[in-house]
Amino acid sequence: MGFELILPFLRPIEHLILDTEISEIMVNGSGRIFVERHGDLTEIADVRLTEKNLQVAVRNIARSLGDEINEVQPLLDSRLPDGSRVAAVIPPCSIGGTTLTIRKFHSQRFTAEELVRIGSLTRGLLHQIRVAIENRENILISGGTGTGKTTLLNALANFIGDRERIVLIEDTAEIQLEKPNLVRFEARREQPGIPAVAIRDLVRATLRHRPDRIVLGEVRGGEAFDLLQALNTGHSGTLSTIHANSAQQAITRITSCVLQAGVELPYAAIRANIADAIQLLLHIERRHGKRYAAELMRIERYEPGQDQYKLKTLFERTDRSSTDGC
Repeated sequence: MGFELILPFLRPIEHLILDTEISEIMVNGSGRIFVERHGDLTEIADVRLTEKNLQVAVRNIARSLGDEINEVQPLLDSRLPDGSRVAAVIPPCSIGGTTLTIRKFHSQRFTAEELVRIGSLTRGLLHQIRVAIENRENILISGGTGTGKTTLLNALANFIGDRERIVLIEDTAEIQLEKPNLVRFEARREQPGIPAVAIRDLVRATLRHRPDRIVLGEVRGGEAFDLLQALNTGHSGTLSTIHANSAQQAITRITSCVLQAGVELPYAAIRANIADAIQLLLHIERRHGKRYAAELMRIERYEPGQDQYKLKTLFERTDRSSTDGC
């Protein structure tokens, strides 16, 4: 079950929702419609939604998904049963009219070999990463929105041995991992009369379920502190992702996430813990609609006197502007 929940309210763009080549549909407050197809943004000039119809549609979509959007709660961030995401903002927070974005969940799963074939990974880089996973090194995958972090995480997690117990933690269930001893945890948003279950709660709970490996879909906030605690107390071989524009910036981002936990640790101690916990930073990019691994760095140590990390570049893609990828 998926799009049939929202199609009755969005008939004018039904053909766009059902078009398998379109990955994202964006309706601006002005009613103009843009879509992402194969990584490129284009405007759909022959379709337009009026503000009245769009706002009625958004309210009905929210109700059909067990949510609500109104003047008191003008933001909607929900998902369909198939994993597709529906986000909306209504006036007055969306100046000029209702904004709606539908991000489709694609069930197609790329293996690591397929990522090599289409140019997202090089053969040599894949070998380095596979060896690191087999050696139980902790790897943090960084990248911007839509760069394919989850796709890459999904492919690499399959290198974890079948004899290991894996606990997979996600904000929204997206990763398609098939392993014999796999436990899946998913966060829950706060709902009327029902408290939220945050990623941080799930990370803490995970340690009570004897994980050999922890796979965390994305680090976004205070759960970074609990994850570092786990990594520094014997839970090696973890894979996770984080939003960042470079491998080095990923360190800054995870530092900020740790600070969100409200822990009273000296800044230098946090930075040192990161160096102890994370061995590899794998950064991916998207340019001209193509996604590819851009750099792989090893964190060798943290130097508190200079407040900087000693990093070793293991891989750097030099043909970023012309590379082909997924």
